This record gives sequence, structure tokens and C-alpha cells, in this order.
Amino acid sequence: MLRLRPFTLHQPTTVAAALALLSEAGEGARLIAGGTDLLPNMKLQRLDAEVLISLAGLEGFDGLAWSDQRLRLGAGLRLADLAADRQVRALLPVLAEAAARVAGPQIRNMATVGGNVCLDTRCRYINQGELFRQALGGCLKSHGDVCHVVPGGKGCVAALSSDLAPALLALDAVAHIVGPGGARVCPMRAFYNTDGLHHIDLAADEILVALEVPLVGPQVALAGGKWAVRRSIDFPQLNYCLRLDLDATDPTRLNGGLLVVGVLGPRPRQLRLDGLAGAVVDADLADRLAAMAFSKCRPLANVPGDPVYRRRRLAVEVKRATLALCAAATLAARTAPK
Repeated sequence: MLRLRPFTLHQPTTVAAALALLSEAGEGARLIAGGTDLLPNMKLQRLDAEVLISLAGLEGFDGLAWSDQRLRLGAGLRLADLAADRQVRALLPVLAEAAARVAGPQIRNMATVGGNVCLDTRCRYINQGELFRQALGGCLKSHGDVCHVVPGGKGCVAALSSDLAPALLALDAVAHIVGPGGARVCPMRAFYNTDGLHHIDLAADEILVALEVPLVGPQVALAGGKWAVRRSIDFPQLNYCLRLDLDATDPTRLNGGLLVVGVLGPRPRQLRLDGLAGAVVDADLADRLAAMAFSKCRPLANVPGDPVYRRRRLAVEVKRATLALCAAATLAARTAPK
């Protein structure tokens, strides 16, 4: 049985109180909301925390609200509530579907939006028991100075497995963050970096309080997906979100867009489609996007699963998503008022 080491739990009711506790506790403190990632890592002794500061009691932390064509998600919103919200499913279905793909119902009932966005990076060499890690002599992420994924590598390449991240990046979402210096806003497309040890733009004394997502117009087509061996039960071996910005007067032609691919490394890969502007949204475009994904995305052996297969699988997934959006664009063109 994996046991938790003793810790002190604080339950503040205001953001100011949470920030004060975080500052007072220093490096030994961790923020907790749902705890579905933090607590297993503590049980595996992957990380230690002498003090846990619960954010569950913060007023409005689990809210969901619409205002001025924008959706505001409290960082403490449960993934199950996001996945089930009728208005989100109607207006931003790619986001609701991404939330619904996370783990199983029990996890989604506890896990939060902010927790999934700030999910710690994972690696087949670090997310193991302490005995396994000791036998390897550790790694850059755990009491060592080598990378077992990229021998000789100078940086940690553990993978971000967040299912919400690709959709949020494709939707141009922004993160609302508070800290000792006040509040700030960070675009989600700049929130992640390539350092597997510190992969998010969030200081140790800051708190992610909300995410804001703009509504997209009918000229934006979105499709997302995840591939895992046991579907939602497992962490993804690949996930992605494809955004096609269609011509307003001719929805069968492309103006631009973005392909976001996750679980490659600490930061999702963002491939802009501006060079394909003017292309017809058809099967040929599906082949071109699949080829782009294959050539520019090279999975590493940082998560369970063969990286060669994952690369080929990504191309197939992107092609299927593009074909589905092609069919929708063709239907929209046929039914548009003349």
C-alpha cells in the first residue's frame, strides 16, 4: 500500500489568505484542488509537501460564467461539470469533449480545470515507484543528473499530458493569475515552455485563478482527439486540436489555422497553417496536414508506447479529423443562403 507522509493542511477562503499562506510556508508548500495528480505523486514519493493549501474553499473558484462572448472558467471547476455543461457543449464543443476524455468518471468528478492545465509533466522513468527510480540512479527530474530518454541531453523532456491544453491553445484562451505583485493575464499559447522541470509560466508564489475562452465564429472549425491504449482511463499517448479558419465567403477554402499536438514534450507543439491559405478544404488538404504532422512532430520515448507508432498514429488521427471538418465545411457551403 502506498501511504502519504504527514503534512499540514490549510483551507483558506480568500485568494489573499491563500497567497499569504503560500508565502509563509515557502518551498515546502503545495497548492491542492482536486488532488488527482498531486496526491499520487506524493504517494510515489515523487515529490514531498510539508504543507498543502487547499483552494477548494475560495469563493467563485469553481465558477463557470459567460460574458461579452467569452467563457470564464474558474480554475477549481470540476472537469465533469465542464464536460456536462449544455451551453459549453453547444458553443464550444471541442472544449467539453476534451474534458470528457480525461480519465474516468470518478477522476473527472474530482479533477479541476486548473489542475489539468497545470498538470505536472510525466515520463516513463519518473512516474514509477521509489525503488524503480533508485535502481536507475535517478534522472534530471528526480535526484539525478542524466536524461534516460535522450542520453546526453541537458534538459528534461518529460511530456505534458494535459487533455485541455491543446483545445485551450487552439481557442486562444488566456490564463488569469494572481501573485504578490497583483493580477496578470498570460495567453495560453505562451503559458508552456520546453523545460520539463518548470514547464508553466506560474511562479511558486502565484495562483492560477481562472481561464477565459473567447467564442469562435462559424468560420472557425475545430476538432480534437486523444489516443490512449485504454481510451479515457489512461493518460494520453497523443492528443491534438485542429483549428481551421475558413474563408467567410467561401467556407470550402482555408484562410489559416493551427494544429496543436500534445504529449510530445513539456510544451504542446503548435503548427501554424498560414502557409496553406487559399487551399480547398478537401481530402488533399487532409493528406497535406497528415504529412505536416508526421514530418514536424517526433514523439520521444518519454511515455509508454512505441514512438514510431505514435508518430504514424498522429498522422492518421489528423487526417481523420481534417476529413470530418471537410465534410462539415462542404455541408455548410451547400446549405448557406445564396
